[in-house]
Amino acid sequence: MDRRNFLKTGGLALLGSLAAPSLVGGCAPGKGANDQATISRALKHFGVSEGDLRKVMAAALEKGGDYADLFFEHTFNNYVGLQDGAVNSCSSDIDFGVGIRVLAGDQSGYAYVEDVTLEEMLKAARVAAQIASNTKTVSPVSLTEKPITDNYYTAATPWDNILLKDKMPYLQKLNDKIFALDKRVQKVSASLSDTTSHILFCNSEGVTYYDYRPMVAMRATCVMAENGKIENSGAARAYRKGFEFLTDDLIDIVAREAVDKTAILFQAIKPKGGEMPVVMGAGGAGILLHEAIGHAFEADFNRKNISIFSDQLNKKICNENINVIDDATIPFNRGSVNIDDEGTEGQKTYIVKDGVLNSFLHDRISAKHYGISSTGNGRRESFRKIPIPRMRATYMEAGNMKEEDIIASVKKGIYADIFLNGQVQIGAGDFTFFVKSGYMIENGKLTQPIKDINIIGNGPKALADITMVADNDKIDNGTWTCGKDGQSVPVTCGMPSALVSKLTVGGES
Repeated sequence: MDRRNFLKTGGLALLGSLAAPSLVGGCAPGKGANDQATISRALKHFGVSEGDLRKVMAAALEKGGDYADLFFEHTFNNYVGLQDGAVNSCSSDIDFGVGIRVLAGDQSGYAYVEDVTLEEMLKAARVAAQIASNTKTVSPVSLTEKPITDNYYTAATPWDNILLKDKMPYLQKLNDKIFALDKRVQKVSASLSDTTSHILFCNSEGVTYYDYRPMVAMRATCVMAENGKIENSGAARAYRKGFEFLTDDLIDIVAREAVDKTAILFQAIKPKGGEMPVVMGAGGAGILLHEAIGHAFEADFNRKNISIFSDQLNKKICNENINVIDDATIPFNRGSVNIDDEGTEGQKTYIVKDGVLNSFLHDRISAKHYGISSTGNGRRESFRKIPIPRMRATYMEAGNMKEEDIIASVKKGIYADIFLNGQVQIGAGDFTFFVKSGYMIENGKLTQPIKDINIIGNGPKALADITMVADNDKIDNGTWTCGKDGQSVPVTCGMPSALVSKLTVGGES
């Protein structure tokens, strides 16, 4: 569509249904949808021709760049919010444009435009081309469709045609369910957000693909009061799914979790701080892998010798029972990608295999540096951003212990259950996490609930100090979002319960 009609359609979506128009030609977002007809409809959707792409690619390489790619994006974001017992807020926005990247060695030139006319794209291509300084004859690029052989997030009912009035009852049900579960509930806030992205990609190697990317998240926060004391906590679920995501079972799960996580806080204390054993609970404790370890495995940090793991490839770094994976292939997972933002198929990558550092997480630049194939970790926030190595779904495989046996082995320590956030210093590997709730472990048993503590440690050392891993592996399907270099991308994390022999716990003095 031309820009005028595009903006007009956006206004209608905002004022009317909060629904996004379907891809021109009715492209089905299912398995096998990336055929010749689909690519043709995608080109029509963005108002470009194959001839336009060839011309833009040639302009991008006219200064002697080694490689160029074009990343077209059309994204619809919708949000509905509930406060004070009623759905009373909503918003919608649309993002549209193309990013043009040129590589010269390990250097990147990048430019983007929101107006995808041939004239504007050529201007952007020539800006990106300035990263190179040679002149050479560029042969015409022959574009070949890259089929999506496995679609990990088929939407049974796409969000494109779902109206605001269809979404509102689910938030109201969630609100009413939370109030019904516990008389101490004072306030509920809830939200539902859905995103639909149409991605068209092509590069100077002739690869072309179209990807339909749905995303949905439901969140609830519960505020409770007891004897003048107020506590709050929440729950959330997020998947790459369509409208079928919304079910009564989902409402029950989110409501119960929000209430239970809040209620336990009335009994919780802050423990005394110090160095002690920490049992990481299954699921959300996967943030330990993501922050303390995962970022340090991203290949740009290793290529530049920033990461503490830069010289550890193929070396034993932890217990031989530990396997850590970064995975793009989990069906409907928030972190999954059919094809990454550089044209590499999504895949399952063992970062740590039997305690040995098996692989870094590569994009195109780092893969070329190491002389291997990309692991499909080249990701970007939007067409305005350059792709860089990013995690997807990062988790630890199940071990051979029972959680109760791990807890029984600890004389005095803590069990960390609910994590909210974390951060890491890549070079040194030092990290800190905020733990919303957990339990004291005393003489091998869970005793007093605890809350609002920090766990501090060093990533490589913490990984090496994991001495027991349970068989209860679990992915946390919350609304995890990873920030790096000013970009945010959706991810997930998970792990089985595991014992870290010693970490610093920041509690009461």
